[in-house]
Amino acid sequence: MKHKNSHLLVGYWSRIRRGRDVPDQTDIDPRAIKRMLSYVFILDVEDPKRPVYRLAGTSLCERFGFELKGTGFLAHWEAQSGAALASLLKQALDLKQPICLTSIGASADCGMVELETVLAPVSFGPGKPTRFLGMIQIMSDATQLGGRPIAFQRLAASQLIREDEPMAAYSTLPPPPPPPGPMLRSHPKAPHLRLVVSQDRPAVMRFDGEEIMERIFEVFSPGTFAS
Repeated sequence: MKHKNSHLLVGYWSRIRRGRDVPDQTDIDPRAIKRMLSYVFILDVEDPKRPVYRLAGTSLCERFGFELKGTGFLAHWEAQSGAALASLLKQALDLKQPICLTSIGASADCGMVELETVLAPVSFGPGKPTRFLGMIQIMSDATQLGGRPIAFQRLAASQLIREDEPMAAYSTLPPPPPPPGPMLRSHPKAPHLRLVVSQDRPAVMRFDGEEIMERIFEVFSPGTFAS
């Protein structure tokens, strides 16, 4: 993982496990990850070949140009990457470990950026985990998109994230890039982690702000979740 927020999200996931293999979705407190909330999402992977966004932050939806909730996670990935991701997501759920994906995202007119996606498995009631708490961060200059949404992704690398030994301090991150256009927004102590490499245009919508995502999480308080 390269981005500080990726470390923070995985550290939060680790804390709310409280000795379990994975936390439950109802353990997630949106106030604890408020500064990252607009780029956070919940992914339902009951069928690894057809993962679906259950919730998605406002800035993340704007980055892709449409409301992600209820849509397929693999829809904007090229075919070869989609096939690899289905296997990787299943592996991360089976091992009950977070996974970090590095990809290239491109707009319809071929403006390109580097993306980092972190997916941490969570349960949804009794039984094995079938969902992920996830976040997507742009790692390069977002102005390359020219104010256009990301329409295409290609997988470049994947890493399983382990916590069994300290990780060397990560590099100082560059300041976040300025917003590329009126349609997009800019986005705002790493835990001890070790990374292990694992092999194996819809219409643009308007969003009211990060508080929407927080309210959605709060509605789904313990005992009120529905699939």
